[in-house]
Amino acid sequence: MPTRVRHRSAASPRTGQRENDPAPIIPILARRVREVEARVTSKGRATPTNRTKFQVVALLMRAERARVKDDATIPGGQRADLLKRLDGIAGILAQIAARDTSLLALLDPAAKPGPAAQQMRRDWLLESGAELAPEDLVITRPEPVESAIPPELAAKQVTPQSVPARVRSNPFLAPDLSAAHRQDYVGRLSGWELLGPLYRAFEQGSGGEAATMELPPKPRIDRFSPPGSELMVHQSRFLQAVQQGHRTFLLADEPGLGKTAQSVMAASVADAYPMLAVVPNVVKINWAREVERWTPQRRVTVIHGDGEDVDAFADVFVVNYAILDRHFRWLSTFGFRSMVVDEAHFIKNLQSQRSQQVLALADRLRATTPGGNPLLMALTGTPLINDVKDFDAIWRFLGWIKDGKPVADIVRRLDETGFTPMDRAFYPEARRAVIDMGIVRRRKVDVASDLPDKRIADITVELDEDASRSIERAERALGERLARRYRAQLAEGHGHEVDGQPDEALMRRVALAELKAPSGEGTGENVFTLVRRIGQAKAALAADYAAQLSHSVGKVVFFAKHIDVMDKAEQILADAGLRTVSVRGDQSAKQRQEAVDAFQKDPEVSVAVCSLLAAGVGVNLHASSNVVLAELSWTAAEQQQAIDRVHRIGQDEPVTAWRILAAGTVDARISELIDAKQGLAARALDGSDVEVADTDSVQLDALVTLLRQVLG
Repeated sequence: MPTRVRHRSAASPRTGQRENDPAPIIPILARRVREVEARVTSKGRATPTNRTKFQVVALLMRAERARVKDDATIPGGQRADLLKRLDGIAGILAQIAARDTSLLALLDPAAKPGPAAQQMRRDWLLESGAELAPEDLVITRPEPVESAIPPELAAKQVTPQSVPARVRSNPFLAPDLSAAHRQDYVGRLSGWELLGPLYRAFEQGSGGEAATMELPPKPRIDRFSPPGSELMVHQSRFLQAVQQGHRTFLLADEPGLGKTAQSVMAASVADAYPMLAVVPNVVKINWAREVERWTPQRRVTVIHGDGEDVDAFADVFVVNYAILDRHFRWLSTFGFRSMVVDEAHFIKNLQSQRSQQVLALADRLRATTPGGNPLLMALTGTPLINDVKDFDAIWRFLGWIKDGKPVADIVRRLDETGFTPMDRAFYPEARRAVIDMGIVRRRKVDVASDLPDKRIADITVELDEDASRSIERAERALGERLARRYRAQLAEGHGHEVDGQPDEALMRRVALAELKAPSGEGTGENVFTLVRRIGQAKAALAADYAAQLSHSVGKVVFFAKHIDVMDKAEQILADAGLRTVSVRGDQSAKQRQEAVDAFQKDPEVSVAVCSLLAAGVGVNLHASSNVVLAELSWTAAEQQQAIDRVHRIGQDEPVTAWRILAAGTVDARISELIDAKQGLAARALDGSDVEVADTDSVQLDALVTLLRQVLG
């Protein structure tokens, strides 16, 4: 249970005060508040340490005002002078908060000071000569992790029916709890407040030095990649570090460098199964596919809803943040040996339920994994968004800080330098000490030789349940309409099946007749309206992914075919606080160029929302190297034209196109067909010897796919 810290009031005795000074704390507060004022005036915002100072100044100023007012031993004139000095400190606090409004919350008397603030308060009072009661010397620590689920959520807890069977047959060794009882390291710096200086070390930077731990060289022989796939050099070097025994990583590579593949392979290299992956909903299906691609010998299960379909005997469990609350109980006792948090900046708010649950799960893994050393990986291209203190939750997840202090490994390393936070040389050493705990950050330009100059990465998303069911019914209805025509033609002798296999030529004739049928015949959904509905259902998910990508890499180009999809995307991006420009077919040439110029030159413009047709040619958007394809084109050439808006002269980074596909729909098949059609251009124009797909249209092939599903 946490220990209460008693704050002094007028009734609290104060002894040992400096001679002839009834309020020796006031000069200390005045000096500290000026330090905060200088920082905020010069930089516009307070550092984490100065935020703590600000809160402690406000806390002690209020307590001292109450004491001075009620102390009958202080003469009236002297009391008035002390209160005036305290009013001056209050005025400076108000001026500081006006410059950095995020500090206003710290002025709330109900705001509870954290461990760092409590320690700073105690130190200042001791410096003033105050004699503290024993309880004032105790620092309050956070609630234990067992309280991560509020009582009102207990009723939500579910247990998939296959989980008890897995638990009963769990082949893993009994947990080694010895790690939980290890003593903290006690050294020269043990009495220092080190977390603030560690944050400050990252604020100061290090003369251009990348925040990446030293990684082993590329292995001579690639023993990691499964047949048919090949890791890039930077991925292999990361896995070498895992193979050599490193177990905690902040993997902060830019998007497009294969963080998911690296973490999936890391579990295999470390033999750290079962593995839990906590991910945003938008990439849940893609995660499962990456597991199947890179570790085909392993089983993966995706947790949906209440988990009715969970395969508890799988090796990898994928769950999204939104449903973590109802699965927390069984996940925390299942016996995972590794855990990945994708888009780890999602947990930066330590007061949020999902952050507390993620941290509690990580604590549970450390307490129950043999040796107390599970494989933990935080994946994010944007570990810092607003403040260096955004590191806090990620470092806690990885076990690099505990109870408001860096862990023994970091303190020991800092001890060995011989420096203290009073020394300038301390800070580059402190930064390096944390980096060596497992920060890995590579940019596209850093590993450009590893990367193709442009590539397409598919992101499979789950649609809303209602939209998914509606589209499934529409696909089925279209397929059944085609099947009725096929069977009628077959019955009339216009085709012939062999060994019960459908007649391919007849299926194509039926599909072609569907494409040539006049519109408006009242025959129901056609392939064009079906694909448009899929695009509308994906709009919010694609825009959400574009927003995440923009926070990670900067400017993003978003392509869609239909105006309503573009409108929806612009609204979601605006709600996310991102400025956008639009390139559409109904614009004049001047309006279009103004939009392009704003995207290219204005650093405040984050996303260009573009029509595939209107912006697919004649537009230069190379200020970005990332493209989101929210809707699929019907031709490979149209898709490439869109990607080439950023992959062109002037582009100095490898380009990645993120293609958003709807799980469980014809979307995935259309993407495969588009890719197959690219072989013709590669063979005819580039001298490639790739197989050339048939020359039928993508629409026709998509219809054949729907027909085959019904017949099959």
